[in-house]
Amino acid sequence: MRYKEESNRLVLMQDGTTLWIEPWGENAFRVRMTKEPVMDANDWALTEEIPQLPLQVTYETVDMTEPFYHTEEERKKHACTGTKITIQNGKIRAVINPEGVISYYNKKNELLTAEYWRNRNRIDRYCVPLRIDARELKPIIGTTDYTLTMRFEAFEDEKIFGMGQYQDGLLNKKGALLELAHRNSQTSIPFFISSRGYGFLWNNPAVGTVCFAANLTEWTAKNTKKLDYYITAGDTPAQIEEQYANVTGKVPMMPEFGMGFWQCKLRYRNQEELLAVAREYKKRNLPIDAIVIDFFHWSMQGDFQFDPVDWPDVEGMIKELHEMDIEPVVSVWPTIDERSKNYGEMAENGYLITSDRGLCVNMTWMGCTTFYDATNPDAQKFVWEQCKKNYYDKGIHCFWLDEAEPEYGPYDFDIYRYHVGPALSCSNIYPLMYAKGFYDGLQKEGQKDIINLVRCAWAGSQKYGVLTWSGDIHSSFRSMKEQIRAGLNMGLAGIPWWTTDIGGFLGGDNTDTAFRELLVRWFAWGVFSPVFRLHGERSPYYEREVEYRDGVRQFSSGQDNEIWSFGEENYEILKEFLLMRERLRPYIRKCMQEAHEKGTPVMRPLFYDIPEDSNCWEISDSYFFGPDLLVKPVTDANVTTTAVYLPEGHNWKEAKTGIVYEGGQTVNAVATLDVIPVFIKDQKDYPIYQ
Repeated sequence: MRYKEESNRLVLMQDGTTLWIEPWGENAFRVRMTKEPVMDANDWALTEEIPQLPLQVTYETVDMTEPFYHTEEERKKHACTGTKITIQNGKIRAVINPEGVISYYNKKNELLTAEYWRNRNRIDRYCVPLRIDARELKPIIGTTDYTLTMRFEAFEDEKIFGMGQYQDGLLNKKGALLELAHRNSQTSIPFFISSRGYGFLWNNPAVGTVCFAANLTEWTAKNTKKLDYYITAGDTPAQIEEQYANVTGKVPMMPEFGMGFWQCKLRYRNQEELLAVAREYKKRNLPIDAIVIDFFHWSMQGDFQFDPVDWPDVEGMIKELHEMDIEPVVSVWPTIDERSKNYGEMAENGYLITSDRGLCVNMTWMGCTTFYDATNPDAQKFVWEQCKKNYYDKGIHCFWLDEAEPEYGPYDFDIYRYHVGPALSCSNIYPLMYAKGFYDGLQKEGQKDIINLVRCAWAGSQKYGVLTWSGDIHSSFRSMKEQIRAGLNMGLAGIPWWTTDIGGFLGGDNTDTAFRELLVRWFAWGVFSPVFRLHGERSPYYEREVEYRDGVRQFSSGQDNEIWSFGEENYEILKEFLLMRERLRPYIRKCMQEAHEKGTPVMRPLFYDIPEDSNCWEISDSYFFGPDLLVKPVTDANVTTTAVYLPEGHNWKEAKTGIVYEGGQTVNAVATLDVIPVFIKDQKDYPIYQ
């Protein structure tokens, strides 16, 4: 192993590879490795400006003599030494032994994690002839790219939290095999917080996998140019999260309308339907902050404009909504129909995703469509200019960026190609770049506190005002349970703004008694979600004859989905929860300020705030909403009470009853249909129930 200090980084050269280790923000390192003559310049998620920290390196000569010599004379004859290198950056220390094996320690000299090598290792006296290296860049024959594998040691006591949104019902990802790829309802954000006191970002948007197995942790990228990761240490999960936000970016301040209630359904077919709902909310004196215009309001996929038949007076509609203090939100899809007026120009200019083989038709639903290439800056600008002309200039300042994975049919990543490379090497960056195009456009127009609803994200998406939701999930209690854990992991992965379709998207019939119970429970949980948004397919669709307009099939819509649509008794309960959210607005505003300033998740696991209570690391069915409210959503049918663990070291007031409990115990909480169990820390006063 050869080494040198260069440009405030340590450079190691070994077996045809070049590895960089450098301080990267507070208490952290960035590690990169390549087999190329020049390191790939992409920073991917690590785009934020960071302070230039000094390189603190020490060198120590250590004995490398083989362990099997029997006499002192033999040892002296074959004596061998090498250099151990130590790099310090605040609370984290990297130790590289003379054979290039890297281990990470905290300020207490406790091992955080270490590379997994299973070959000749004379330093640690652990000789295993398996020839398994921790870092592998294997050339893909016939290309200039590599497959990458990175291995770390496994620890029996370790718990893993974060990694984005997976529909597996797991909060702790230890033992899980995760695909590093986006799908509808799956959002891969490769950052986690470990119970051992460190955070780790796999800074690579390539399609791959990670396995947090019992015997090792293994990351893979199917097609890439380099190894690139970030590791940071901290005394608490909150400190780790803030350090991560400092290097990947923080959300803007949530605009005021984003903190209230969002009304949505699949779908309002025309402006009169939409305005009738908005007027009804106002007539009933119900709080409403945003109303959403869903997909297929357009003339054609890729036209990025309202159909003038169904939406004849867009400016008048938006003017009336604004007079009612309701923010309109409009759906945009990245799908470009081959019949769209924009298709020819976009294809000619290279603004569409292409295919290395076969026809490049990405979806055939409601037309033959291809996704626009959001990794191309010129394509971003083109799409924004269409949306500016047809939406923004008419008063639409918030967008619903759907299909942001993008949702290939099928997900054959190996055949698609983007402006920045083959999809296998960069596909996970797509939702971030999709959001960036709109963020940059809105910012250029002088828009402040930007928020856009996006059906996917990647590391760093938060800085582009991304509010992610959990996709087309099922309307069931099982799905609701899964979303709670998914939302907690999204927050820990650096996305503070997150929401679900209240009631689930697929399969909810608003006339079904069982679904109505689920809807009420989910709505109650929505009060204590970062964003409070009612949406769903609500099948069966209204029966209408199949309609074509200028050769374009028109989409139908589901049943009614307003809070008065689920029975009069349930309406009264839902109204009270709606008013509860409004009473909590000052508290929510403070939570959003903390997310903006520190990257703090609005909704987070119990251990985030009280890591010293070991029980909090085991709880996955309740969470903190902000610093003071412990929430236990009801995720089973026919429940009237539920068990809630109250962390030690604090007193907890049950919001519904006013009873105060000492922490460190499990209590039985009131959980009738009109109650979501909430406990207030240290008897602070919040107007939850009245």
